[in-house]
Parts: sequence; structure tokens; C-alpha cells
Amino acid sequence: MFNALGGRRRFSDLNEQEILALAISSEEDDARIYASYAEKLRKDYPATAAMFDEMVKDEDGHRRFLIAEHQRLFGPVIPLIRREHVAGYYARQPIWLVENLGIERIREEAARMEAQAYAFYAEAAKRVSDAGARRLLGDLAEQERHHMEGAEIAREENVGPSAEQEEAMVARRQFILTYVQPGLAGLMDGSVSTLAPIFATAFATQDSWTTFQVALAASVGAGISMGFTEAAHDDGVISGRGSPIKRGLASGIMTAIGGLGHALPYLVPNFRLATAMALVIVFVELWAIAGIQNRYMETPFFRAVIQVVIGGALVLAAGILIGGG
Repeated sequence: MFNALGGRRRFSDLNEQEILALAISSEEDDARIYASYAEKLRKDYPATAAMFDEMVKDEDGHRRFLIAEHQRLFGPVIPLIRREHVAGYYARQPIWLVENLGIERIREEAARMEAQAYAFYAEAAKRVSDAGARRLLGDLAEQERHHMEGAEIAREENVGPSAEQEEAMVARRQFILTYVQPGLAGLMDGSVSTLAPIFATAFATQDSWTTFQVALAASVGAGISMGFTEAAHDDGVISGRGSPIKRGLASGIMTAIGGLGHALPYLVPNFRLATAMALVIVFVELWAIAGIQNRYMETPFFRAVIQVVIGGALVLAAGILIGGG
């Protein structure tokens, strides 16, 4: 929990050279992603493919400007720093998770990428002191904003939602990032990770009250751990995921709820009845999590079932076998 950054550095701790190096590697990655989208869409959606071709050229141009600025300020050797090295920095979806989901999903992902790039350059411009670098980063932010608008137009050209619908979409996206995503991660962790200790205790002691005490401790402890971890690993400045306090509370509370769901039945003194109730609740919890993951996180339902239901069943079986043995 307390090593939440996992060896990564916060964006606020990067120096000016590292910010430029991060921008260079990010532009390289985005250009390759857009090139892949263009190739995927060229046959059936030539207009959108042409748009992505232009975005590839723009990203390559951004990279060249950034490299020239780095050479001017720091010389030719660019330090290796990538997105995954920076805590809270936005991540890109693997190509194979997006390209097979259809044209609308690709357009939506492109708009999201440009919005994140705009946020990065706008924030980076505030953190450099050199006037030339600040001007370049500000110009790039403005260009990314235009890209974002173009990607949004392309995404909506066959839909044409009203301004109210667009605002609702933005609000829903922010709600998912701030509350649903961390809450779902917490619910999954609380529901699954507490199964083994709770049911191991239950079958080892055959005592409802002892099991409830262990379950309560495991659920509350997991909630505190997940809440602090979520709040600490991403300040939300670049990722756009919202307040770390809100995300930490969502994750921590849902983690505790996930564990308490199958802990509360053990307030029933009859051990066999309490265990039967707990098993039914576990079954309902796991299927509900799979449904939420499918609806909000766009995870294919079959994959969600494998990840959550089958995974949870294996953890449950491990707890029962350990406790029963």
C-alpha cells in the first residue's frame, strides 16, 4: 500500500528535460497508434483513415519540434522516459482492445487521446521556465485541442448529438473515471480477495462469531489499503480521472462493502445457515460485478465472467479447502 508509486515518479517531480523526453516518447507512441487505426480503417472508412494519416503527420511534426527544442536546451542525448514511468500519467489502450470494437469506438478513443494530450501540454507549459520551451508546449496544447475537436466531429458525424447530449456524455465519462472505475476495482478486490481468509476461517473454526470478526477485519483493512493506494498513485492532474480523495473514497468504501457482503451473514449464530447465506451472496456478488464490468468498462461479458466469476470461485474453493483441511 505504502509503495503505491511502484518505483514511478510523479509528474510534478519531473524536471524540464524529463518533461520534454516524456513528450517526445508520447508523440512517437501516438503516431504509431494513429497509423495502425488508419491502416485498419482504410478499406471501409477512407475519410476517417485519411484523418488519421494527417494526425500521424502532425504527431511526427510535434516530435521533431520537441527533439529540436531538447537539443537546444539539453543536447542530443534524450533520456528514456515513457508513460509507464510516471505515476498518474495517462495510459493508452492496447491496439487489439480497440481496433476490433468498430469505427465509433476508435473515433471515441482518438478523441480521448487528444484530450489527454491537450491536458498534458497545458500542464507541462506551466512547469517549464525557458520561454521558448513554454511557447512550444503551449502551441502544441493548442494543436492538440484542434485535433480533439476534429476527432470529436469525426466520431459524431453519423450521430450528431445535441450540445446537451454531448455534455451528458462528458459527465458520464467523468463519472466513470472518478467513481465507477475505482469503485469497481475496489468491489472486485473486496469481494474476491477476502473470500479465502473468510471461508478458511469459517470452515476451520465452525464458529459464526469468530468468522465474522475475521471477515470484518479483512474487509475494513482491505478498504483502507485500497483507498490509500488509489488516492496515492494518481493525483488526477494529467490522467483527468478526478479528485484523488473522491477516487480513494470510492475505492475504499466499495472494497469494504465487497468484503462485508459475505461477512454479515455470520452474524447469524447458526453456522450452517450463515454459511449457506454467505455462499448465495458470493454468487450474486460475482455475477453482479461481471455485469457492471461489461456495462461500464466495455469488457466482453464472457471475459468478465472468466475474470470475476471463475476467478472468484477458485479463490473461494481455495479458502474452503484450506479451512476444511
